[in-house]
Amino acid sequence: QVQLVESGGGSVQAGESLRLSCAVSGYTSSASSMGWFRQAPGNKREGVAAINSAASTVYADSVKGRFTISKDNVKNTLYLQMNSLKPEDTAIYYCAAGPNAASWQILREYVYRHWGQGTQVTVSS
Repeated sequence: QVQLVESGGGSVQAGESLRLSCAVSGYTSSASSMGWFRQAPGNKREGVAAINSAASTVYADSVKGRFTISKDNVKNTLYLQMNSLKPEDTAIYYCAAGPNAASWQILREYVYRHWGQGTQVTVSS
């Protein structure tokens, strides 16, 4: 059974940093597309950052230069380092896993088959 468990969310002030982790079991992250998505109240879920098996990374324009996605294939864990956080980054953050895909696809929800339960990130001004 595939399980994705996020951790590391919390409440911070604008300008501060958080690192999200996603522990993956039952699925080989090294051969997959892995992504972070977020959903703010009243908004659709959106892709934030993703990485494929070739370690190609893609970011939403809103987080470029502030967020970094990485993965540890030994630990089967996905990370999202979030720096210079802004109030508009407030959302529930989800990690997702799916078959390997090209970099132009991996920020799209249809790539992903497995989702975590989400972790809340709240940024106050």
